[in-house]
Amino acid sequence: MQVPTFPAQWQALVDQAATALRTLALDEAAKEKFCNDPLLRPYMHKVSQRYVAGRTVAEALQRVEHIIAQGHAASVEYMGESVRDEAFAMAETEVFMELVKAVGQRTLNCSISFDLSHVGLTVDKELGYRNARRIALAAAEINREAMISMEAIDRADDIYQLYARLHREDGLHNVGITVPAKRHRTARDLPSLMKIPGRIRLVKGAFLESEEVSYHRNSPELAAAYRRHARELLLSGHKCSIATHDRGIQQDLGALILQERIDPRWYEFESLIGLGTEQIADLRARGFPTREYAVFGDEHFLYVLNRIAEEPVRVYQAIVDVMDRPA
Repeated sequence: MQVPTFPAQWQALVDQAATALRTLALDEAAKEKFCNDPLLRPYMHKVSQRYVAGRTVAEALQRVEHIIAQGHAASVEYMGESVRDEAFAMAETEVFMELVKAVGQRTLNCSISFDLSHVGLTVDKELGYRNARRIALAAAEINREAMISMEAIDRADDIYQLYARLHREDGLHNVGITVPAKRHRTARDLPSLMKIPGRIRLVKGAFLESEEVSYHRNSPELAAAYRRHARELLLSGHKCSIATHDRGIQQDLGALILQERIDPRWYEFESLIGLGTEQIADLRARGFPTREYAVFGDEHFLYVLNRIAEEPVRVYQAIVDVMDRPA
């Protein structure tokens, strides 16, 4: 289903609303309030239910089984970021280890996704590396991919370096990386990343960043950059995920894939739960490999606000979700 748009004369206000939501998403004091205040927390949970697969490993894997039943592969992420306490980073890593074990026990066609700052990168780079290595090793043992998510631009160098290290020092070629097309630096990052065998998940990027380092989210320049980077990936034969809900981009790249007879072992179209469900089903029906991405946990403040900010018309859906039942 095509997301409805606001009248053109409202676009400046819509863009301001999106920026305000992304700014709020990065406010850790606001996050603490919404996620922990006994009055606000139930409303936050109600809004998040559209985009989040539950709060526990068991609930997330129920959703994963549903995704697989629809004919898609799955990816699952335990939400969290910017952990600044070593003990908490270690405890959160154990949840990922539980998740990997459960995926293996159920033999689910599901990759594991995670933020490096969730497992210790913002506490200490070596801690982040050790915990990421534990997750990746466990995923390798069950023949599943471990996908590193992208974060704020000031963490990009550390993330790319740790990703390369897992391949170079540990031979963990099941580790993939998320690359945002919106950042200008991606034009120089991508050729280097393509020398590493892990899957590259190409996203537009939902980060709040200045135009000095990134294209505007709704700009034609970003759409052109995404097409350019995706074409480079697809024609190279490098493993990649085309992770966008932009129907025009999906159609253009689908045509390229058919024209060039690109081997389906090396690419997939990826969608987030709660967004683009009909689009991903249509791509699957046309014979393209597809994957649906599910997130779970209580740390959904940043994630949910970024999803709403991508299409501010979703604010209305959030109001409907809150008012549907008493919190």
